[in-house]
Amino acid sequence: MAGVSFTATIFLQGINPYVLVSAARARAIRPEWRKPLQVLARVNGKPEQAWRVNMMPVGNGSFYLFLHETVRTASGTGVGDRVRIELAFDEAYEGGPAHPVPVWFEQALSSNAAAAANWAALSPSRKKEVLRYFAGLKTQAARERNLEKAMLVLSGQAGRFMARSWAQGR
Repeated sequence: MAGVSFTATIFLQGINPYVLVSAARARAIRPEWRKPLQVLARVNGKPEQAWRVNMMPVGNGSFYLFLHETVRTASGTGVGDRVRIELAFDEAYEGGPAHPVPVWFEQALSSNAAAAANWAALSPSRKKEVLRYFAGLKTQAARERNLEKAMLVLSGQAGRFMARSWAQGR
């Protein structure tokens, strides 16, 4: 795995374990990158197949590499441990929603032009977030309840949906 390799300590931000990747190391992976950076990562040589993750920008050129439980378990590491990190740019990364648009949501959008236009104008990351949320809904009642909220805010009315305030369809 070509890229950068370094040692770092695992810290905690809220409930999320992470390693801070310096601006210099991030530039070595992808120069002048300011948005989430798609990388293949290994911690202490684990997992065998490098883990795909988006490093999140801090704002000063450095990035947070949040360490998912799967990687920490595979590497036998935890918060406070000093670890060996291997990172490489993920050339195979394809952005966009990972979950398909549910038929019931697509039908609702087709009958509401304002909501459809606001949905089309949302950033890919926001669409991905909404579709991931919809994919996790288990019951018909939950789908109906959340569809009603989604259509309300996407129609341009002020409201709360997915633990955030929406106004003018955003």
